[in-house]
Amino acid sequence: MKDRVIIIAEAGVNHNGDISNAKKLIEAAAIAKADYVKFQSFKAKDLVSPDAKKAEYQMANTNDEGGNQFEMLQSLELSHQDHLALIEHCNKCDIKFMSTAFDVEGLKYLQQFNLDFIKCPSGEITNYPYLKETAKQGRNVILSTGMSTLEDIGNALKVFLDNGLSADKITVLHCNTEYPTPYSDVNLKAMNQIGEMFNVNVGYSDHTLGIEVPIAAVALGANVIEKHFTLNRNMPGPDHQASLEPDELTDMVNGIRNVELSISGTGVKSISESESKNINIARKSIHVNKQLKKGMQISESDIIPLRPGDGISPMEWEEVIGKKLLRDINPFEKLTWSDIE
Repeated sequence: MKDRVIIIAEAGVNHNGDISNAKKLIEAAAIAKADYVKFQSFKAKDLVSPDAKKAEYQMANTNDEGGNQFEMLQSLELSHQDHLALIEHCNKCDIKFMSTAFDVEGLKYLQQFNLDFIKCPSGEITNYPYLKETAKQGRNVILSTGMSTLEDIGNALKVFLDNGLSADKITVLHCNTEYPTPYSDVNLKAMNQIGEMFNVNVGYSDHTLGIEVPIAAVALGANVIEKHFTLNRNMPGPDHQASLEPDELTDMVNGIRNVELSISGTGVKSISESESKNINIARKSIHVNKQLKKGMQISESDIIPLRPGDGISPMEWEEVIGKKLLRDINPFEKLTWSDIE
């Protein structure tokens, strides 16, 4: 894993089965400066039964109450030539390609592309053959955990570890599989519970509307952020309405990078390089508030804290009171230690 947060722009099936849309999604993710753009690699016949029903959000977003998943997913498949074209376009746009497989054959298919990560979707967290094949490939793994309990996560991690995958290669993403996710259901602190309980890297896969929650996840320690995006939320398809548009994706990436910088310090309170020049401007030092003559003994009514702060600190207030002046001093003149005995 890298030291900086890995940002995955999830194109998913928002290409609507059109390779030109897929390429435009790659370009948008590259402009936003995401690290990866992720698609989905599947054959509908290997993923769902012919009569599998759509999820409620899929029916709502496709305006199709009677349709089934099979027909929808079949129209969203990417061919081998599509994969090659998209990988080539990613290289051209200087962004890394990633894809999610949903079955063992899909995992084996993607292996030929030597991708940096295997991304396991939430729905496969109880798919033992899939998890076992993932572990056998020995790559870095990112596991989403929508619709999961801690027990589900523990069982999946056990399959990984029992089949030779080391814990340092695993990142677990907290996730809620509702599109869009209500803010009240995010439960973002569960991300850190996962990391503490299982001693793995953690991140967050977001399905809320907007960019606030993934940015907050980075502030809480996420190593990986995944977020759906689209060319236009008004396009037809199951995932567009819960996705960011290109400008929003750019804003999210910039926000994450800013937060990442802001939490990258030592954790020890100290004066930073940028603020040190403002100390004397913002702080005060002891000045006199009236005309004082040489030899006078300074009383509390003779002095006042005023900017700038490059003289005697007001924290030395009691040390100055009662001292004799070694010269005449004008009103509002700054005291120095050489002025008193």
